[in-house]
Amino acid sequence: MTGRVMVVDDEPAILDVLRLILEDDGYEVVTATRQDEIRTDQTRPDLILLDIWLSGVNGKEICRQLKGDPATRHIPVILVSANRDTAAIAEDCGADGSISKPFDLDAVLDLVRRHLDRAA
Repeated sequence: MTGRVMVVDDEPAILDVLRLILEDDGYEVVTATRQDEIRTDQTRPDLILLDIWLSGVNGKEICRQLKGDPATRHIPVILVSANRDTAAIAEDCGADGSISKPFDLDAVLDLVRRHLDRAA
């Protein structure tokens, strides 16, 4: 597998786990813990895993901004949350998919692979 995945989460343990499994599967991983670190113009991610509840900012709004910008709307955004309604929230803000915490690592990899294969 190839591709660059941006993981946006304010929990270091989540960032570490996702980085490990994604890198082990051959992806390049960039991380961000805050909204101002999401620099798609510099990092050029092929897919974004975005936590809904970041400190001080709502991930749904970040998703809406990404999907509303012609420069980033093509990037698949997958919302990650412990919320029971993650799938409905993802649909509401235009995300391309969702993952509920706690997540199954194989399911995360499968979802990433499917979206990156579709984008290729």
